[in-house]
Amino acid sequence: MSQNLPALLVVVPMILAPLAALLNRPGPSWVVAAIGSWFSFGAALRLLGRVLDEGVVVYSLGGWAAPIGIEYRIDQVSAFVTVIVSSIAAIAILYARSSVRDEIHEDRHALFYAAFLLNVCGLLGISITGDVFNVFVFLEVSSLSAYAMIALGQDRRALTSAFQYLIMGSVGATFIVIGIGLLFVMTGTLGMADLAARIPAVWASGEGDRTIAVAFTFLTVGVTLKLALFPLHLWLPNAYTFAPSAVTGYMAATSTKVSVYLLMRFFFTVFGEQFSFEQMHLDMVLTPLALVSILAMSLVAIYQSNVKRLLAFSSVAQIGYMVLGISLGSVVGVAAGIIHLFNHAVMKGALFMAMGCVMYRIGSVRLEDMKGLGKAMPWTMAAFVGGGLSMIGVPLTVGFVSKWYLVQGALAQGRWAVAAVVMVGSLMALIYIWKVVEVAYFQRREDEADIREAPLSLLIPTWALVAASFWFGIDAGTTSSVAISAAETLLGVLP
Repeated sequence: MSQNLPALLVVVPMILAPLAALLNRPGPSWVVAAIGSWFSFGAALRLLGRVLDEGVVVYSLGGWAAPIGIEYRIDQVSAFVTVIVSSIAAIAILYARSSVRDEIHEDRHALFYAAFLLNVCGLLGISITGDVFNVFVFLEVSSLSAYAMIALGQDRRALTSAFQYLIMGSVGATFIVIGIGLLFVMTGTLGMADLAARIPAVWASGEGDRTIAVAFTFLTVGVTLKLALFPLHLWLPNAYTFAPSAVTGYMAATSTKVSVYLLMRFFFTVFGEQFSFEQMHLDMVLTPLALVSILAMSLVAIYQSNVKRLLAFSSVAQIGYMVLGISLGSVVGVAAGIIHLFNHAVMKGALFMAMGCVMYRIGSVRLEDMKGLGKAMPWTMAAFVGGGLSMIGVPLTVGFVSKWYLVQGALAQGRWAVAAVVMVGSLMALIYIWKVVEVAYFQRREDEADIREAPLSLLIPTWALVAASFWFGIDAGTTSSVAISAAETLLGVLP
Protein backbone atom coordinates (compact mmCIF):
# COMPACT_ATOMS: atom_id res chain seq x y z
CA MET A 1 0.00 0.00 0.00
CA SER A 2 2.85 2.36 0.81
CA GLN A 3 4.20 2.12 -2.72
CA ASN A 4 0.80 3.03 -4.16
CA LEU A 5 0.23 6.08 -1.96
CA PRO A 6 0.66 8.57 -4.84
CA ALA A 7 -2.22 6.94 -6.72
CA LEU A 8 -4.34 6.40 -3.61
CA LEU A 9 -3.92 10.07 -2.67
CA VAL A 10 -6.03 10.94 -5.73
CA VAL A 11 -8.09 7.79 -6.24
CA VAL A 12 -9.58 7.48 -2.74
CA PRO A 13 -11.38 10.88 -2.69
CA MET A 14 -12.34 10.36 -6.34
CA ILE A 15 -14.04 7.03 -5.57
CA LEU A 16 -15.65 8.25 -2.36
CA ALA A 17 -17.18 11.34 -4.05
CA PRO A 18 -19.93 9.47 -5.96
CA LEU A 19 -20.47 7.25 -2.91
CA ALA A 20 -21.20 10.37 -0.81
CA ALA A 21 -23.71 11.51 -3.42
CA LEU A 22 -25.38 8.09 -3.72
CA LEU A 23 -25.88 7.78 0.04
CA ASN A 24 -27.92 11.00 -0.20
CA ARG A 25 -28.11 11.44 3.57
CA PRO A 26 -26.29 14.24 5.45
CA GLY A 27 -24.78 12.09 8.20
CA PRO A 28 -23.41 9.15 6.17
CA SER A 29 -22.28 11.47 3.36
CA TRP A 30 -20.33 13.57 5.84
CA VAL A 31 -18.69 10.43 7.27
CA VAL A 32 -17.57 9.38 3.79
CA ALA A 33 -16.17 12.86 3.11
CA ALA A 34 -14.36 12.87 6.46
CA ILE A 35 -12.79 9.47 5.75
CA GLY A 36 -11.59 10.62 2.33
CA SER A 37 -10.17 13.90 3.66
CA TRP A 38 -8.34 12.38 6.61
CA PHE A 39 -6.99 9.52 4.50
CA SER A 40 -5.55 12.06 2.08
CA PHE A 41 -3.98 13.98 4.96
CA GLY A 42 -2.33 10.85 6.34
CA ALA A 43 -1.11 9.81 2.89
CA ALA A 44 0.28 13.30 2.21
CA LEU A 45 2.24 13.25 5.48
CA ARG A 46 3.67 9.82 4.63
CA LEU A 47 4.68 11.01 1.17
CA LEU A 48 6.35 14.14 2.56
CA GLY A 49 8.37 11.96 4.91
CA ARG A 50 9.41 9.67 2.03
CA VAL A 51 10.45 12.60 -0.15
CA LEU A 52 12.53 14.18 2.63
CA ASP A 53 14.23 10.82 3.30
CA GLU A 54 14.58 9.35 -0.19
CA GLY A 55 14.27 12.25 -2.64
CA VAL A 56 11.84 12.51 -5.56
CA VAL A 57 9.13 9.82 -5.62
CA VAL A 58 8.14 8.71 -9.14
CA TYR A 59 4.99 6.64 -9.71
CA SER A 60 4.03 5.34 -13.16
CA LEU A 61 0.34 4.53 -13.51
CA GLY A 62 -0.25 1.01 -14.78
CA GLY A 63 3.51 0.42 -14.90
CA TRP A 64 3.80 2.49 -18.09
CA ALA A 65 6.75 4.84 -17.79
CA ALA A 66 6.61 8.41 -19.13
CA PRO A 67 6.31 9.75 -21.75
CA ILE A 68 4.13 6.85 -22.93
CA GLY A 69 2.27 6.51 -19.64
CA ILE A 70 1.03 8.96 -17.01
CA GLU A 71 3.52 9.72 -14.30
CA TYR A 72 3.21 11.21 -10.83
CA ARG A 73 6.36 12.99 -9.63
CA ILE A 74 6.47 14.12 -6.02
CA ASP A 75 9.35 16.31 -4.88
CA GLN A 76 9.67 18.62 -1.86
CA VAL A 77 7.46 21.30 -3.42
CA SER A 78 4.59 19.07 -4.48
CA ALA A 79 4.72 17.07 -1.24
CA PHE A 80 4.54 20.28 0.79
CA VAL A 81 1.54 21.49 -1.23
CA THR A 82 -0.28 18.17 -0.80
CA VAL A 83 0.15 18.49 2.96
CA ILE A 84 -1.27 22.04 2.85
CA VAL A 85 -4.32 20.99 0.80
CA SER A 86 -5.07 17.78 2.68
CA SER A 87 -4.57 19.27 6.17
CA ILE A 88 -6.93 22.15 5.43
CA ALA A 89 -9.44 19.72 3.90
CA ALA A 90 -9.27 17.49 6.99
CA ILE A 91 -9.96 20.46 9.28
CA ALA A 92 -12.56 22.02 6.98
CA ILE A 93 -14.62 18.83 6.81
CA LEU A 94 -14.92 18.82 10.62
CA TYR A 95 -16.01 22.45 10.47
CA ALA A 96 -18.46 21.72 7.65
CA ARG A 97 -20.69 19.40 9.69
CA SER A 98 -22.40 22.26 11.59
CA SER A 99 -21.76 25.05 9.11
CA VAL A 100 -23.26 23.21 6.14
CA ARG A 101 -26.28 22.17 8.21
CA ASP A 102 -26.92 25.84 8.96
CA GLU A 103 -26.26 27.41 5.54
CA ILE A 104 -27.17 24.76 2.93
CA HIS A 105 -30.54 23.10 2.45
CA GLU A 106 -30.56 19.52 3.74
CA ASP A 107 -31.38 17.91 0.40
CA ARG A 108 -28.13 19.33 -1.01
CA HIS A 109 -25.77 18.19 1.75
CA ALA A 110 -24.77 14.97 0.00
CA LEU A 111 -24.06 16.86 -3.21
CA PHE A 112 -21.90 19.31 -1.29
CA TYR A 113 -19.78 16.54 0.24
CA ALA A 114 -19.39 14.88 -3.16
CA ALA A 115 -18.23 18.17 -4.69
CA PHE A 116 -15.90 18.71 -1.74
CA LEU A 117 -14.19 15.35 -2.29
CA LEU A 118 -13.88 15.99 -6.03
CA ASN A 119 -12.27 19.33 -5.28
CA VAL A 120 -9.78 17.68 -2.94
CA CYS A 121 -9.06 15.09 -5.62
CA GLY A 122 -8.48 17.76 -8.27
CA LEU A 123 -6.19 19.92 -6.14
CA LEU A 124 -4.10 16.94 -5.01
CA GLY A 125 -3.90 15.70 -8.59
CA ILE A 126 -2.55 19.05 -9.79
CA SER A 127 0.05 18.94 -7.02
CA ILE A 128 1.56 15.56 -7.87
CA THR A 129 1.08 14.97 -11.59
CA GLY A 130 4.14 15.04 -13.81
CA ASP A 131 2.07 15.40 -16.98
CA VAL A 132 0.93 18.84 -18.17
CA PHE A 133 -2.26 17.59 -19.83
CA ASN A 134 -3.31 15.96 -16.56
CA VAL A 135 -2.71 19.33 -14.94
CA PHE A 136 -5.51 20.62 -17.16
CA VAL A 137 -7.73 17.62 -16.39
CA PHE A 138 -7.34 17.94 -12.62
CA LEU A 139 -7.70 21.71 -12.89
CA GLU A 140 -11.10 21.26 -14.47
CA VAL A 141 -12.13 18.69 -11.85
CA SER A 142 -11.28 21.11 -9.06
CA SER A 143 -12.80 24.10 -10.84
CA LEU A 144 -16.15 22.48 -11.71
CA SER A 145 -16.58 21.24 -8.16
CA ALA A 146 -15.69 24.71 -6.84
CA TYR A 147 -18.34 26.33 -9.02
CA ALA A 148 -20.92 23.92 -7.62
CA MET A 149 -19.92 24.51 -4.00
CA ILE A 150 -20.03 28.30 -4.38
CA ALA A 151 -23.48 28.13 -6.02
CA LEU A 152 -24.85 26.37 -2.92
CA GLY A 153 -24.68 29.62 -0.93
CA GLN A 154 -27.94 30.76 0.64
CA ASP A 155 -27.70 34.25 -0.90
CA ARG A 156 -29.00 34.34 -4.48
CA ARG A 157 -25.88 36.29 -5.41
CA ALA A 158 -23.95 33.06 -4.88
CA LEU A 159 -25.36 31.88 -8.23
CA THR A 160 -24.12 34.92 -10.13
CA SER A 161 -20.77 34.71 -8.31
CA ALA A 162 -20.39 31.07 -9.32
CA PHE A 163 -21.34 31.95 -12.91
CA GLN A 164 -18.80 34.79 -13.00
CA TYR A 165 -16.14 32.42 -11.64
CA LEU A 166 -17.16 29.83 -14.25
CA ILE A 167 -16.75 32.30 -17.11
CA MET A 168 -13.40 33.63 -15.96
CA GLY A 169 -12.20 30.18 -14.92
CA SER A 170 -13.10 28.82 -18.36
CA VAL A 171 -11.13 31.62 -19.99
CA GLY A 172 -8.13 30.78 -17.81
CA ALA A 173 -8.45 27.07 -18.58
CA THR A 174 -8.64 27.84 -22.30
CA PHE A 175 -5.43 29.83 -22.13
CA ILE A 176 -3.75 26.99 -20.27
CA VAL A 177 -4.83 24.27 -22.70
CA ILE A 178 -3.73 26.39 -25.67
CA GLY A 179 -0.33 26.83 -24.07
CA ILE A 180 -0.08 23.10 -23.42
CA GLY A 181 -1.09 22.36 -27.02
CA LEU A 182 1.58 24.66 -28.41
CA LEU A 183 4.23 22.99 -26.26
CA PHE A 184 3.11 19.57 -27.48
CA VAL A 185 3.29 20.67 -31.12
CA MET A 186 6.87 21.88 -30.69
CA THR A 187 8.22 19.11 -28.45
CA GLY A 188 6.00 16.06 -29.05
CA THR A 189 5.66 15.33 -25.34
CA LEU A 190 3.45 16.22 -22.39
CA GLY A 191 5.69 15.03 -19.56
CA MET A 192 7.10 17.84 -17.45
CA ALA A 193 10.54 16.25 -17.23
CA ASP A 194 10.66 15.70 -21.00
CA LEU A 195 9.46 19.22 -21.68
CA ALA A 196 12.16 20.63 -19.44
CA ALA A 197 14.77 18.69 -21.45
CA ARG A 198 13.40 19.50 -24.94
CA ILE A 199 12.32 23.14 -24.68
CA PRO A 200 15.91 24.52 -24.49
CA ALA A 201 16.85 22.63 -27.67
CA VAL A 202 13.79 23.92 -29.54
CA TRP A 203 14.49 27.45 -28.37
CA ALA A 204 18.18 27.26 -29.29
CA SER A 205 17.38 25.98 -32.78
CA GLY A 206 15.39 29.14 -33.52
CA GLU A 207 12.72 27.16 -35.37
CA GLY A 208 10.09 27.28 -32.64
CA ASP A 209 11.21 30.15 -30.47
CA ARG A 210 8.11 32.25 -31.20
CA THR A 211 5.78 29.34 -30.51
CA ILE A 212 7.49 28.56 -27.21
CA ALA A 213 7.28 32.23 -26.21
CA VAL A 214 3.56 32.33 -27.09
CA ALA A 215 2.96 29.10 -25.13
CA PHE A 216 4.76 30.64 -22.15
CA THR A 217 2.55 33.74 -22.39
CA PHE A 218 -0.69 31.77 -22.64
CA LEU A 219 0.23 29.64 -19.64
CA THR A 220 1.27 32.67 -17.60
CA VAL A 221 -2.00 34.50 -18.25
CA GLY A 222 -4.13 31.38 -17.70
CA VAL A 223 -2.50 30.44 -14.39
CA THR A 224 -2.42 33.99 -13.02
CA LEU A 225 -6.15 34.24 -13.75
CA LYS A 226 -6.72 31.02 -11.81
CA LEU A 227 -4.68 32.26 -8.85
CA ALA A 228 -6.42 35.69 -8.94
CA LEU A 229 -3.38 37.91 -9.36
CA PHE A 230 -4.26 41.58 -9.87
CA PRO A 231 -5.77 42.62 -12.29
CA LEU A 232 -7.17 39.15 -13.09
CA HIS A 233 -8.77 38.79 -9.66
CA LEU A 234 -12.32 39.96 -10.40
CA TRP A 235 -13.92 36.55 -9.81
CA LEU A 236 -12.53 36.11 -6.30
CA PRO A 237 -14.21 38.77 -4.08
CA ASN A 238 -17.79 37.77 -4.93
CA ALA A 239 -16.99 34.06 -4.85
CA TYR A 240 -15.56 34.28 -1.34
CA THR A 241 -18.25 36.68 -0.10
CA PHE A 242 -21.36 34.73 -1.10
CA ALA A 243 -20.16 31.12 -0.89
CA PRO A 244 -21.13 29.08 2.20
CA SER A 245 -18.75 29.74 5.10
CA ALA A 246 -17.26 26.23 5.00
CA VAL A 247 -16.53 26.66 1.29
CA THR A 248 -14.93 30.08 1.74
CA GLY A 249 -12.66 28.89 4.55
CA TYR A 250 -11.58 25.85 2.57
CA MET A 251 -11.13 27.51 -0.82
CA ALA A 252 -9.32 30.58 0.52
CA ALA A 253 -6.77 28.26 2.09
CA THR A 254 -6.28 25.84 -0.81
CA SER A 255 -7.35 26.64 -4.38
CA THR A 256 -5.28 29.76 -5.02
CA LYS A 257 -2.31 28.14 -3.26
CA VAL A 258 -2.33 25.24 -5.71
CA SER A 259 -2.49 27.72 -8.59
CA VAL A 260 0.58 29.52 -7.19
CA TYR A 261 2.31 26.14 -7.01
CA LEU A 262 1.36 25.53 -10.64
CA LEU A 263 2.88 28.88 -11.58
CA MET A 264 6.15 27.87 -9.92
CA ARG A 265 6.06 24.45 -11.55
CA PHE A 266 5.73 25.91 -15.04
CA PHE A 267 8.26 28.70 -14.53
CA PHE A 268 10.99 26.75 -12.77
CA THR A 269 10.52 23.11 -13.82
CA VAL A 270 9.01 23.11 -17.31
CA PHE A 271 10.54 26.28 -18.78
CA GLY A 272 13.42 26.69 -16.35
CA GLU A 273 14.62 29.68 -14.38
CA GLN A 274 16.99 30.90 -17.08
CA PHE A 275 14.31 30.95 -19.80
CA SER A 276 11.66 32.49 -17.54
CA PHE A 277 13.77 35.27 -16.09
CA GLU A 278 16.52 35.91 -18.64
CA GLN A 279 14.73 35.27 -21.92
CA MET A 280 11.15 36.23 -21.04
CA HIS A 281 12.04 38.74 -18.27
CA LEU A 282 9.28 37.40 -16.09
CA ASP A 283 10.34 39.47 -13.07
CA MET A 284 9.67 42.70 -14.97
CA VAL A 285 6.01 41.66 -15.26
CA LEU A 286 5.33 39.88 -11.98
CA THR A 287 7.09 42.25 -9.58
CA PRO A 288 5.08 45.38 -10.49
CA LEU A 289 1.80 43.41 -10.52
CA ALA A 290 2.60 41.89 -7.13
CA LEU A 291 3.47 45.27 -5.60
CA VAL A 292 0.32 46.92 -6.99
CA SER A 293 -1.72 43.96 -5.76
CA ILE A 294 -0.37 44.32 -2.21
CA LEU A 295 -1.03 48.05 -1.99
CA ALA A 296 -4.23 48.42 -4.06
CA MET A 297 -6.08 45.41 -2.69
CA SER A 298 -5.13 46.22 0.91
CA LEU A 299 -6.50 49.71 0.34
CA VAL A 300 -9.74 48.33 -1.10
CA ALA A 301 -10.05 45.97 1.88
CA ILE A 302 -9.90 48.91 4.29
CA TYR A 303 -13.11 50.36 2.86
CA GLN A 304 -15.22 47.17 2.95
CA SER A 305 -18.19 46.88 5.29
CA ASN A 306 -18.72 43.14 4.73
CA VAL A 307 -15.96 41.30 6.61
CA LYS A 308 -15.93 38.29 4.25
CA ARG A 309 -15.47 40.69 1.35
CA LEU A 310 -12.77 42.50 3.32
CA LEU A 311 -10.93 39.22 3.79
CA ALA A 312 -11.44 38.35 0.12
CA PHE A 313 -9.64 41.50 -1.05
CA SER A 314 -7.02 40.80 1.60
CA SER A 315 -6.50 37.39 -0.01
CA VAL A 316 -5.72 39.05 -3.35
CA ALA A 317 -3.14 41.20 -1.56
CA GLN A 318 -1.65 38.11 0.09
CA ILE A 319 -1.38 36.42 -3.30
CA GLY A 320 0.73 39.43 -4.22
CA TYR A 321 3.19 38.49 -1.47
CA MET A 322 3.51 34.95 -2.83
CA VAL A 323 4.03 36.10 -6.41
CA LEU A 324 6.49 38.75 -5.20
CA GLY A 325 8.65 36.04 -3.64
CA ILE A 326 8.56 34.02 -6.87
CA SER A 327 9.46 37.08 -8.94
CA LEU A 328 12.66 37.63 -6.94
CA GLY A 329 14.01 34.43 -8.52
CA SER A 330 16.34 33.66 -5.60
CA VAL A 331 16.33 30.77 -3.14
CA VAL A 332 15.30 33.06 -0.27
CA GLY A 333 12.61 34.79 -2.35
CA VAL A 334 11.08 31.60 -3.72
CA ALA A 335 11.27 30.03 -0.24
CA ALA A 336 9.36 33.05 1.09
CA GLY A 337 6.64 32.45 -1.50
CA ILE A 338 6.45 28.76 -0.62
CA ILE A 339 6.35 29.47 3.12
CA HIS A 340 3.54 31.95 2.56
CA LEU A 341 1.54 29.24 0.76
CA PHE A 342 1.32 27.39 4.06
CA ASN A 343 1.18 30.41 6.34
CA HIS A 344 -1.61 32.15 4.45
CA ALA A 345 -3.60 28.91 4.28
CA VAL A 346 -3.47 28.64 8.07
CA MET A 347 -4.22 32.24 8.99
CA LYS A 348 -6.81 33.01 6.30
CA GLY A 349 -8.57 29.70 6.94
CA ALA A 350 -8.82 30.68 10.62
CA LEU A 351 -10.18 34.15 9.80
CA PHE A 352 -12.86 32.89 7.41
CA MET A 353 -13.87 30.13 9.81
CA ALA A 354 -14.22 32.72 12.59
CA MET A 355 -16.57 34.65 10.32
CA GLY A 356 -18.45 31.41 9.72
CA CYS A 357 -18.97 31.18 13.49
CA VAL A 358 -20.35 34.73 13.46
CA MET A 359 -22.64 33.89 10.54
CA TYR A 360 -23.86 30.82 12.42
CA ARG A 361 -25.02 32.90 15.39
CA ILE A 362 -26.16 36.26 13.99
CA GLY A 363 -26.71 35.48 10.29
CA SER A 364 -24.53 38.34 9.09
CA VAL A 365 -20.87 39.33 8.78
CA ARG A 366 -21.41 43.02 8.15
CA LEU A 367 -19.46 45.35 10.42
CA GLU A 368 -22.52 47.18 11.74
CA ASP A 369 -24.01 43.84 12.86
CA MET A 370 -20.90 42.75 14.77
CA LYS A 371 -21.04 45.33 17.55
CA GLY A 372 -20.26 43.90 20.96
CA LEU A 373 -19.39 40.40 19.71
CA GLY A 374 -16.10 40.53 21.61
CA LYS A 375 -18.14 40.06 24.80
CA ALA A 376 -20.99 37.98 23.38
CA MET A 377 -18.74 35.56 21.43
CA PRO A 378 -15.35 35.84 23.17
CA TRP A 379 -13.76 32.65 21.77
CA THR A 380 -14.83 33.41 18.21
CA MET A 381 -13.53 36.96 18.23
CA ALA A 382 -10.34 35.91 20.03
CA ALA A 383 -9.77 33.48 17.14
CA PHE A 384 -10.26 36.36 14.69
CA VAL A 385 -7.76 38.47 16.60
CA GLY A 386 -5.25 35.60 16.58
CA GLY A 387 -5.58 35.17 12.82
CA GLY A 388 -5.47 38.94 12.38
CA LEU A 389 -2.19 39.24 14.28
CA SER A 390 -0.71 36.71 11.89
CA MET A 391 -2.12 38.59 8.89
CA ILE A 392 -0.43 41.77 10.13
CA GLY A 393 2.86 39.94 10.63
CA VAL A 394 3.32 40.28 14.38
CA PRO A 395 6.39 38.37 15.69
CA LEU A 396 5.73 34.81 16.92
CA THR A 397 3.10 34.30 14.21
CA VAL A 398 3.43 32.65 10.81
CA GLY A 399 2.76 35.93 9.02
CA PHE A 400 5.94 37.39 10.48
CA VAL A 401 8.00 34.46 9.17
CA SER A 402 6.78 34.96 5.60
CA LYS A 403 7.43 38.68 5.58
CA TRP A 404 10.82 38.27 7.22
CA TYR A 405 11.97 36.02 4.37
CA LEU A 406 10.44 38.35 1.78
CA VAL A 407 12.26 41.36 3.20
CA GLN A 408 15.49 39.35 3.36
CA GLY A 409 15.12 38.29 -0.27
CA ALA A 410 14.41 41.86 -1.40
CA LEU A 411 17.27 43.42 0.57
CA ALA A 412 19.72 40.75 -0.68
CA GLN A 413 19.08 42.13 -4.19
CA GLY A 414 19.20 45.74 -3.06
CA ARG A 415 15.46 46.26 -3.65
CA TRP A 416 14.71 48.62 -0.78
CA ALA A 417 11.46 49.82 -2.36
CA VAL A 418 10.15 46.25 -2.49
CA ALA A 419 10.98 45.73 1.18
CA ALA A 420 9.23 49.00 1.97
CA VAL A 421 6.05 47.87 0.18
CA VAL A 422 6.03 44.68 2.26
CA MET A 423 6.18 46.77 5.43
CA VAL A 424 3.50 49.21 4.22
CA GLY A 425 1.27 46.25 3.35
CA SER A 426 1.56 45.05 6.95
CA LEU A 427 0.51 48.46 8.24
CA MET A 428 -2.49 48.45 5.92
CA ALA A 429 -3.42 44.98 7.20
CA LEU A 430 -3.35 46.44 10.71
CA ILE A 431 -5.91 49.05 9.64
CA TYR A 432 -8.49 46.66 8.19
CA ILE A 433 -8.08 44.10 10.97
CA TRP A 434 -8.44 46.87 13.56
CA LYS A 435 -11.73 47.95 11.96
CA VAL A 436 -13.26 44.62 12.94
CA VAL A 437 -11.64 44.56 16.38
CA GLU A 438 -12.88 48.09 17.15
CA VAL A 439 -16.48 47.25 16.29
CA ALA A 440 -16.45 43.92 18.15
CA TYR A 441 -14.71 45.07 21.33
CA PHE A 442 -15.38 48.79 21.68
CA GLN A 443 -19.00 49.15 20.57
CA ARG A 444 -22.02 47.87 22.47
CA ARG A 445 -25.18 46.17 21.24
CA GLU A 446 -28.59 45.97 22.88
CA ASP A 447 -29.21 42.22 22.39
CA GLU A 448 -25.74 41.22 23.60
CA ALA A 449 -27.12 38.86 26.27
CA ASP A 450 -29.20 36.97 23.69
CA ILE A 451 -26.21 35.91 21.57
CA ARG A 452 -24.41 32.71 22.48
CA GLU A 453 -20.92 31.53 21.64
CA ALA A 454 -20.50 29.36 18.55
CA PRO A 455 -20.67 25.57 19.11
CA LEU A 456 -17.51 23.56 19.73
CA SER A 457 -17.94 21.81 16.37
CA LEU A 458 -17.06 25.16 14.77
CA LEU A 459 -14.69 26.55 17.39
CA ILE A 460 -12.35 23.54 17.58
CA PRO A 461 -11.42 23.52 13.85
CA THR A 462 -11.09 27.31 13.91
CA TRP A 463 -8.82 27.29 16.93
CA ALA A 464 -6.78 24.43 15.47
CA LEU A 465 -5.75 26.78 12.66
CA VAL A 466 -5.19 29.67 15.07
CA ALA A 467 -2.97 27.45 17.21
CA ALA A 468 -1.06 26.37 14.09
CA SER A 469 -0.49 30.02 13.15
CA PHE A 470 1.27 30.57 16.47
CA TRP A 471 2.96 27.17 16.69
CA PHE A 472 4.63 27.45 13.30
CA GLY A 473 5.39 31.09 14.00
CA ILE A 474 7.32 30.20 17.14
CA ASP A 475 8.81 26.96 15.76
CA ALA A 476 9.40 28.20 12.23
CA GLY A 477 12.25 25.81 11.52
CA THR A 478 10.05 22.97 10.24
CA THR A 479 8.22 24.87 7.50
CA SER A 480 11.25 27.03 6.69
CA SER A 481 13.58 24.08 6.16
CA VAL A 482 11.07 22.32 3.89
CA ALA A 483 10.43 25.54 1.94
CA ILE A 484 14.13 26.28 1.46
CA SER A 485 14.76 22.71 0.32
CA ALA A 486 11.81 23.02 -2.08
CA ALA A 487 13.13 26.33 -3.44
CA GLU A 488 16.56 24.79 -4.01
CA THR A 489 14.88 21.94 -5.89
CA LEU A 490 12.95 24.34 -8.11
CA LEU A 491 15.98 26.50 -8.83
CA GLY A 492 18.28 23.54 -9.43
CA VAL A 493 20.56 24.50 -6.55
CA LEU A 494 22.31 21.63 -4.81
CA PRO A 495 21.67 21.73 -1.04
